[in-house]
Amino acid sequence: MLTPPEQFGIIEKGVYRSDMLHPSHFSFIKALQLKTALVLSPEVPTRAVLNFLEENNIKLVHLGLSIWKPNLGWRPVSEELIKDGLEMALDVGNHPILVLCTSGIHETGTFVGCLRKLQNWNFSSIVAEYRSYAGNKVRYVNEQFIELFDMDLITLPHNLPSWFIEQQQLLQQEEGKES
Repeated sequence: MLTPPEQFGIIEKGVYRSDMLHPSHFSFIKALQLKTALVLSPEVPTRAVLNFLEENNIKLVHLGLSIWKPNLGWRPVSEELIKDGLEMALDVGNHPILVLCTSGIHETGTFVGCLRKLQNWNFSSIVAEYRSYAGNKVRYVNEQFIELFDMDLITLPHNLPSWFIEQQQLLQQEEGKES
């Protein structure tokens, strides 16, 4: 039986989101034929998860462990964590990729919100998507972080996914019509 993680979702083609994996999710996750698992929270995945990733040749990138900074003032996550995560998720060489954190809400939700900002979504749509996953666990500081995140920090990889390139071309066409 295929059981998706509770916070599983499709962000874009080849880019997925989730809370931390458990053995009951393995059949479902295996069907995605992932190349990369990007963990944004500092918690270490269980031995069962680590074994599953290794057995299925899924590269584990644990940014949350290497970049986690405990004293960020008002910020819920570091800009470096989101920047590095976005650059990794926008490199099609890492696809299919699963972006996850412990709850699937806070770090992952902030990450997805910043991706949507990079895609030029309007802020109310970004917040609506964030809240649809967060439910009653919404953190307004995450929404504030997304709103204030500096997109100029992102260095777009050379190997961008087609969905991102097509969205950027559509935006340029729209801007051309308005001028």
